[in-house]
Amino acid sequence: MADLLLTGERTLPGIPEENYWFRRHEAVYLELAPRCAGAVVLEAGCGEGYGADLLAGVAKRVLALDYDQPTAEYVARRYPRIGVARTNLVALPVADASCDVVVSLQVIEHLWEQERFLRECHRVLRPGGALLVSTPNRITFSPGRDTPLNPFHTRELAGAELGGLIADAGFTGVEVLGLHHGPALRELDARHGGSIVDAQVAVALDGSAWPAALLSDVESVTSADFMLSPADVDTSLDLVALAVR
Repeated sequence: MADLLLTGERTLPGIPEENYWFRRHEAVYLELAPRCAGAVVLEAGCGEGYGADLLAGVAKRVLALDYDQPTAEYVARRYPRIGVARTNLVALPVADASCDVVVSLQVIEHLWEQERFLRECHRVLRPGGALLVSTPNRITFSPGRDTPLNPFHTRELAGAELGGLIADAGFTGVEVLGLHHGPALRELDARHGGSIVDAQVAVALDGSAWPAALLSDVESVTSADFMLSPADVDTSLDLVALAVR
């Protein structure tokens, strides 16, 4: 099976240097999985597919969608217990009111038509269905910038902006949580000049070999090292929004 390329657009499991980012994303899937128990779940923007497969362990059925054809083909081969299709996320090939949950983690920041995407999510959810969305917090991910640092991102959002977009798409009960470092990761931050994220970015930018201590600490990170909380959303790493149709 051909591997997907690590381009910076998505994170991949099983790569030591990528473990921090993978665990940061996995932590949110694990937190949200109970909300998908027994449900018909649509994942909009599945990437490598590990998250859709995790949700398939508790859901009734999972349909994973991605815009990139090679990615969709890869996911279909690697994760046979989920349904997979290639599609444009602003025109979901799904019937009205046919899903119990729409999950879209670390995707909306890649889209040009964010409002249209959220309206599509609203359309395919049954009344009472749940929308679960995550995205990097613009305030901490690209601080002081009008354009995102990540070249694959079109528009990043702060917590209030994300909540407002979701409400404007017709959702109710919108709640925005923040993902933070737990105690073990705060210790690693202190060990690496105040931020283990900045330490990793510095290595990536200068193209140098990974310092052994940094790589060891990155490999040690687990999903349990992150905390999801309604407190201090503006200082969080990632935003997680929950809403109801």
